[in-house]
Parts: sequence; C-alpha cells; structure tokens
Amino acid sequence: MKKIICITLLTILLISTNSVALKITNISNIDENETIITPFQQNKIYSLSTEGEDLDPLIDLEVTVTIKEIRAFDKIDRRNDPDFYVKIFINDEKFKSDVWRNQKYVKEEWHKTVDVPDDVEYVNITIQLWDRDFGLDKLCDIARSDNSNPNRRDITVYYSLKTGHWSGDDLISPPHSWYVDYSGYGRANGCDDNSIYEEDRDCELWFDISQNDYDGDGIPYWTEVNKFGTDPEVDDTGRDDDEDGIPIEWEYKWGHYRRYNYSSHSVEHDWFYNPFVKDDHENLDPDVDSLNNVEEYLTSEWGSDPFRKDLFVELDQMKEGPNGEPASLLPQGSKDLIRDAFDRQNVVFHLDDGFMGGGEMISFDSQGGNTNYEELTDIYKDFFLHGNENNWRRGVFHYGLAIYNAAGACGFMFRNNAYQISSKGMEKQIPFKHNEEKRDVVYASAYMHELGHTLGLMWLGGHSENAYYFWQKDWWKWRPYKSVMNYGYMYGFIWDLVDYSDGSRGRNDFDDWSNLDLEYFDI
Repeated sequence: MKKIICITLLTILLISTNSVALKITNISNIDENETIITPFQQNKIYSLSTEGEDLDPLIDLEVTVTIKEIRAFDKIDRRNDPDFYVKIFINDEKFKSDVWRNQKYVKEEWHKTVDVPDDVEYVNITIQLWDRDFGLDKLCDIARSDNSNPNRRDITVYYSLKTGHWSGDDLISPPHSWYVDYSGYGRANGCDDNSIYEEDRDCELWFDISQNDYDGDGIPYWTEVNKFGTDPEVDDTGRDDDEDGIPIEWEYKWGHYRRYNYSSHSVEHDWFYNPFVKDDHENLDPDVDSLNNVEEYLTSEWGSDPFRKDLFVELDQMKEGPNGEPASLLPQGSKDLIRDAFDRQNVVFHLDDGFMGGGEMISFDSQGGNTNYEELTDIYKDFFLHGNENNWRRGVFHYGLAIYNAAGACGFMFRNNAYQISSKGMEKQIPFKHNEEKRDVVYASAYMHELGHTLGLMWLGGHSENAYYFWQKDWWKWRPYKSVMNYGYMYGFIWDLVDYSDGSRGRNDFDDWSNLDLEYFDI
C-alpha cells in the first residue's frame, strides 16, 4: 500500500513538473520567438497546408505575384546590358514575363494573377530571373546561401492564404529571431551567398505577393475573423485602436510570425506587433538603422523595412546660372552606382530626387555660384527643413546637395547630416570630358565620399593631400584601403571604384562597411 501511494504521488509530481516546465518553455519561446519556423521546416508546413475549409467565403481566392524592380549588380551580358525576363511557378504552374531588352535596371512592374484552391492554406511560389542570350539563356543569381544546394540561384516561398504572409527563402525576420533575412521582406539579393566581389550574375529583385480581399484593406478574411475580430466586409485601413501612432495595416504586415506547434503538429500564426495592444514604436528600432518604427511607417511607401537597414538621402540640385553655367545635376548613372554599392551590402539606399517630398531645384546664387557656409546653412533650413527645425525628415534623411561651387572645394560635410559636392570641381576631375561613364564615376565617388562622413567615416587612411597620385608617398602607404574614403581611389583616376572597403586587405586597410554609423547624424 505504501509503495502504491509513493508511486502515485511521484507520478503526480512528475506530471505537474512537466506541465509547469512546458508552460515556461512555451512562454519563453513566444517571448524570444524561438519557435518561429525556419526555412528548413517549410516542406513540412506545405504538406500540412490542406485545411478542408473555405478560407474566404466572401470571394473566390486569387494570388498575384508582382515583380516590382530588377537590378543587375554584375556584368550579366559581356556584349550589352542584360535582356531580363522572369519565370514564376505558382503551385507548379509556370508563367513567363516578356523580355526587358538591354536593360541593367528594370523598373517596369510585371504581375501574374492565378486562381488558387480556397481550402488549401499555402501556395508554393518559385521565382527565377533569366537573361536571354541567343538560345543560351542564363539563370541569374537572386538566392541566399544554401548549404544543401550551393549552386542554387532562385527563391521559393510559401504564401499563406490565412494571413497574406510568406516565408521560406524570403521572410520577415522579427526581433530575437535566430534566423535573419538580411535582404529584407519582398527583396532577394544574389550577393547574400557571399559573392559580393565575384562575377556571379548577382542581381537584386523586388517583389510582392498578395491576394484579393473583399473589403480592400489587404487583411485576409481568416485573419480578420480569427485573429483581429474585425469585420471582413469593412475596410479597416487607417485604424489605430491602440493609439500607438501606427495604423493597423502596418502592424498587420510587419508584426506577423509563425510558430510550429510540435504537440498538435500544426502551424500557428501570431503578431508581436498587435494592432490592439499599444507598442512604444517611437523608441523601437529593431534593425538599428536610426529609423524608429514610426519613421519606418512614414517611409514605408518608399520601400523601408523595419527589420533591414535603410538609408534615406535627399538630393537638392542647383539651377543653371545666368552666364551659361550649367545646372549642377548628379548624373543618373552616378545615382545607380551609389545605390548598387549600398544595396549589395543590404543597406538599401533610397535617394529622394523628387519623389519623396524633396528633390528641389535651388536658384543660382548672386555671387556667381560661389556658395559660402552661411548660404549652405540657409539652403539647409529653407529647402530641407522648410523653416521647421522639428521637421520629421531631419532625423530620417541625410541631405546631400549638388551645387555649382562652394567655398572653392569639390565637396565637404557642413553639418552632421548634410554635405555638398560642387559640379565646377567635379568637371575638372573627369579625365575624358566626353566619357559619360567616367563622369558617372567621378560624381558618384565624391558624393559617396561626403555621405560617408555623415555615416561616421571620418578622416581615415588616405585622407590627405599626399595620397591622390601614385608618385606621392601616402598613395602607396594606403593603397590596401580600397575605398572612396581614400583620396587615392576617389574620382576613379585609375579604378572605376564607387565603394567602401570591407577591410579584407590587411595592414592599412579599414572595414568601412562594418563601421557605418547610421545613427551618427542624429548626434
């Protein structure tokens, strides 16, 4: 009898202990997001996706895949710019876009809409980017590292009709997640397989996946009914029930994560940014890019991602002068070179040259284009802040001017977040006056050099008057420091370099990319 009582008590104790442990573990997993589904679990998720219920009884569900932008980082075609096209596979059905001929940068959107089963949660989607080349079409690289298939170049994602989110080779990387998608949500970067400085047909592809929605707010029926308790027949766009300064549609998109429940062998959906629980978004900056979540929301229409680093720069330029002085314009080729350099490193570069509320043209000043420090400060206050010292853009955008001539210098930083380059000085640096590619490099290297100062890259190696030319002593000393911050590489005298250094060349090199301070301009 005593043995029976002891065994019974011991059993009860063990069950109780395990229950408590399980409860603590689950709370810990939710808090730290350790149960977030990894890319390696996706096939299992997809196999469990049959639900047997109509996920949206209001409409017949369709899924749309949109290709928003394509950019070539490498030389894809040896003779010309690439002839891009995409192939997408939606539940194993293949679709192919038209060919964008001879374009290194494609900004024309293309989309495909497909009817999908209404009772199967996950839609399997694969995206491939191709270069057409006389029947020998080449698959371009938009994939991250894949240990199981190192030669892989495409991406596969699993789209949920319940929540309107996807995971797999591209996913939201929430705070405390062990897996980080450095390229960001809806963006694939071929450099993510550590091929930044290799000719590997690396490209950048921006995309979106969506489904039709009865009330047009983009929040699927299942989420509205089962998670948010909102009316799936009423457009909820703009609602801010928790009054935390962020509307429901932003928290819905960026706050979602999946968990795999090993007990029930099912996938569970939840939100760490709950639209009905107040968050301190003004002090949340999970990607540490100096943009808090409110600022990420304000810039979301321009492609910002709260879990991937973004860099915003406003470019204002000067009009032509009264005596034939040309307008001071940063060439489009320069803009692309700068963006490529940052985007390769997953610091996505957004230049406001007229589409984000900035990008104004400044009048040629009365001193024949000789702009002094006081006038630069006035331009900053009038054209950037618009007379408002508390303008929200002050803590979001860097300010880079292109003017005719400032204090006789090609370029310099005149505030912690503001700098200028002078076209009069730039034109003197172009070795072949009619070579537009050299002009692009000269302007881009100078603009990126001064921008680097506002990112905390101050006077490092090679930043001296004795480092410009190979016959000067400091040129040889700092040659390993392959960066536009080094005068020896600035302007592209010998190398067409528009880049910072990664510090991989030993002594007298410096790792600019790892030391960028995106919060520096807020000091």
